[in-house]
Amino acid sequence: MADIKKIATRESYGNALVELGREHADVVVLDADLAGATKTSTFKKEFPDRHFDCGIAEGNMMAVAAGIASMGMVPFASTFAMFAAGRAFEQVRNSIGYPHLNVKIGATHGGISVGEDGASHQCCEDFALMRSIPGMTVIVPSDDVEARAAVKAAYEFEGPVYLRFGRSGVPVFHDEDYKFEIGKGEVLQDGTDIAIIATGLMVCEAMKAGEELRAEGINARVINMATIKPLDEELVLKAAEECGKIVTCEEHSIIGGLGEAVSALLSEKLPTPVRRIGVNDEFGHSGPAADLLKDFGLSAENIVATVKEWLK
Repeated sequence: MADIKKIATRESYGNALVELGREHADVVVLDADLAGATKTSTFKKEFPDRHFDCGIAEGNMMAVAAGIASMGMVPFASTFAMFAAGRAFEQVRNSIGYPHLNVKIGATHGGISVGEDGASHQCCEDFALMRSIPGMTVIVPSDDVEARAAVKAAYEFEGPVYLRFGRSGVPVFHDEDYKFEIGKGEVLQDGTDIAIIATGLMVCEAMKAGEELRAEGINARVINMATIKPLDEELVLKAAEECGKIVTCEEHSIIGGLGEAVSALLSEKLPTPVRRIGVNDEFGHSGPAADLLKDFGLSAENIVATVKEWLK
C-alpha cells in the first residue's frame, strides 16, 4: 500500500463541500477560525456568501448552526474534533441533539495522528461523547472516496450527524464507484479464523494486518465500520458467528468507542470474545504522527501481534 496515493480526509471534506455547494443552494458552511486547517477555505473561495467564520467561539458556532438549520438550511459546522466534541459539547447536546436539528458537524484533526499539536489537541474521546447524544449519527470515513461519499450522505440524511476527519494523508483504496450507506459496514477481506473490525485510518492498518496474517496461514476477515452509530449489527453478529473471535481497531480511546459499541452488542445478542485495539486510557503526547501511531499500538504490526498471541 506504500505506493497508493494518500489524501487526508480533511481535504476530502473540503472538496465534498464544494461539490455539495454547487448542487444545493441550501448548504451553508461555518468555521471557527480554522478554515485553512479544516479545508473549508475551498468552499469559502467559491461561495463566500455561504461561508461564515464564527471565530474562536465553537459553542456559539454550534448555536448559530442550530438556528440556521431551524430555518431550513443545511449547515456544516466545522472545527477540530477537540473543539467540536469537547469544548462545544453542551451546545451540541442541547441546541442540536435535543431538538434533533439537521446540523452536520465536520470535525477534523481527530485522534493521535494530530501529531505535534500534542495531547491538548489529540481528541480520543469524541466517539464516546457523540455516541452518547440520543439521535446523533457518528461517521468515521477511512479514505478520500469514502469521506466524500459520507459528506454527501450526511447532507441527504435528516438529522444531526458527526463526521470525523483526519489530519494525515491516508491511502485511497476505494474505487470511485464505491457506494457508501449510513449504518452499513463493508467486508474488505474474507476469512473465518478471526474478524478485525476497524474504522477511520485504522482500516488501512487492518487491511495490511489481514494480508500479513493470511501469508502466515491465518484467514482474517477485515471489516470497515465507517458508521460508529448506528452500528451495522447484522454484519457484526455474522462475523461473530462465523469467526468466533473479534478484534476492534480505532484511533480513539478503548473506552466508549467502536470497541465498546461492538462489545455491548455482542454481550447482549451473541457473547463473543473481543480484543480492543485503541488508545489505552491515557493522554497522547507530541510527536510525528507516524511515530505516535506506532507508540500507541495503532499499527498493522500490533494488530498482527495481538491476533497471533490470542490464537496461539
